[in-house]
Amino acid sequence: MERRLGITAWLALAGAMLLPVVAGCAAVPPPLAIATSSTSATEAGSPAATPAASAPASAGDAPILRPDLGASDNLAYFDHVNVGVIASDASAGGRAFIDALVAAGFEESQMEVTADRTTVDLPADSVQFAVLFQGECLIGQYGPASGGYHSAVRPVLGTAGCLVGETRPIDW
Repeated sequence: MERRLGITAWLALAGAMLLPVVAGCAAVPPPLAIATSSTSATEAGSPAATPAASAPASAGDAPILRPDLGASDNLAYFDHVNVGVIASDASAGGRAFIDALVAAGFEESQMEVTADRTTVDLPADSVQFAVLFQGECLIGQYGPASGGYHSAVRPVLGTAGCLVGETRPIDW
């Protein structure tokens, strides 16, 4: 009986120690903590999604790249390009966003993008992409787990980049 009690106590202790670990694994972090500002297309791939916070002065004018201005002043253009990618391909991946941003005049050498697939070869829940622009970061995120498209302007990280974690080479 004493031996059984000792094993039971040990198992209870082990279970109590594992509970925070298991609970931590079950917690799902928000899609991208920085993706809370300007633009949100609630339906992934919604062609009607357009940037609202930084709309151009004239309703009919499309935003343009203003390399002489800061990232915040170019967020509407960044969004315009990315929403266009989504409108043409609702399942767009990182390469489509990077290619469109390069074609729109952003500097490829200043860009970062996350992988489209996980390490176990499943589709990523979302893809993040960023442009280092005038000392700040234009950051976009798109995918089913992020609720569509989101963007933000954020400071450059201490690593001199814009995205946290591993990014993939832009070598195509």
